[in-house]
Amino acid sequence: MTALQPEAAWQSRYRDLQETLLAQYRSIPVGSPVRLAKRTSNLFRPRDAVSTPGLDVAAFDGVLHVDPETRTAEVLGMTTYEHLVDATLPFGLMPLCVPQLRTITLGGAVTGLGIESASFRNGTPHESVMEMDILTGDGEIVTVTGAADDPHRDLFYGFPNSYGSLGYALRLRIELEPVRPFVLLRHVRFSTAKAMADALAEIAGARSYEGRRVDFLDGTVFSADEQYLSIGTMVDELPAGMGPSDYTGMGIYYRSIQSRTLDALTVHDYLWRWDTDWFWCSRAFGAQNPAIRRLWPKSRLRSDVYWKLVAVERRHDLSNRVARRRSRPVREAVVQDIEVPVDRLAEFLDFFHSEVGIEPIWVCPLRQRDRGARWPLYEFDPDVLYVNVGFWSTVPLPEGTDPSEGVVNRRIEEVVTKLDGRKSLYSTAFYDRETFWSIYGGDDYARLKDAYDPRRRLRGLYEKVVERQ
Repeated sequence: MTALQPEAAWQSRYRDLQETLLAQYRSIPVGSPVRLAKRTSNLFRPRDAVSTPGLDVAAFDGVLHVDPETRTAEVLGMTTYEHLVDATLPFGLMPLCVPQLRTITLGGAVTGLGIESASFRNGTPHESVMEMDILTGDGEIVTVTGAADDPHRDLFYGFPNSYGSLGYALRLRIELEPVRPFVLLRHVRFSTAKAMADALAEIAGARSYEGRRVDFLDGTVFSADEQYLSIGTMVDELPAGMGPSDYTGMGIYYRSIQSRTLDALTVHDYLWRWDTDWFWCSRAFGAQNPAIRRLWPKSRLRSDVYWKLVAVERRHDLSNRVARRRSRPVREAVVQDIEVPVDRLAEFLDFFHSEVGIEPIWVCPLRQRDRGARWPLYEFDPDVLYVNVGFWSTVPLPEGTDPSEGVVNRRIEEVVTKLDGRKSLYSTAFYDRETFWSIYGGDDYARLKDAYDPRRRLRGLYEKVVERQ
């Protein structure tokens, strides 16, 4: 499918896809659970094996239409952001929030949340959705909007953070924004977490820094006394003598933050600056070793390649099996993104450095775009600037501790809750039911589940993200 098919053509194609999918749904025996048949995932929690066939949604990857006049796009739910960006950039447009990894899907980012360095001004991906078609657990396709007179308005606002437990997004109409060819970057160092947090609040509030407009804002924490904010501005031309950097080969983006105060990237390369080395996680596979990197195909320096390697490791618990044989400490995977109010960021980082010790750490500010909206399953105070903190590694455990107990992850959950924060549910979670539903919209979720999946064909949210069924 091309980005500018005539409306009748893309609508006809889309109707055919819907009919095929509904036929698949009806072929699943009544009483059997419904799930997606996906070969890949960006989730980091284990799932129990399911013997029943899944819905084949591979054909729902593609941009149906881009309208440069209205700055909107009609997009199928399984479209990766890589494909979405490839379709919109030729029109000088991009989605309002592009999560960092190429193979995250638009539908996945909306039902499971996403974030990036434009989130301090544009919020998260679901906030730029204008309309969705959702296949509900009850086998109906409903079109939902946020309009006050929409009978399915509750599903529109309740869909984000439901992780496929209420239904699947088949088509989404989203807003786009204009881009410029380059992003000029400044990396500003701070010696304390408080100084960095104060600067985050000031820059996000003013949307400017030292007199220059700020389009993108995130940060990297290398240690308790070395942290940087990366401040990005889209520009039409670069300063004389400055060419765009290339971090898709031998260069490693996150290392440049420590060595360069001024840098520039094409807007395309900026959007995927973290994907090449999966932030910094590629080092676990030797991909940052110069000798290995020279031999590693450039086309395989991608997050989805590393994810497949991790999936093999997790399936067989290879590292801990080797550790036990060599009488070394076993390690617990701590792969999480959390959000805390900006004025609690320093407190969280102090705890994290003291009790967890993973470095580097990613930080990214976000604020709800529409202060009048309420997203009940992941509710923010619309007047507060939050900061996402991302950390993805393993930590050694005391002798005799079982990694599956989640000792470190449970402690992080406890501290985040005390700091009026919450965490994303793409990875392991250990909340008891009462605590979980007090954070993630329990009463609202129950009403939505009764309305759109009364026969419980889809796994419930708690069952999926905590019990991992």
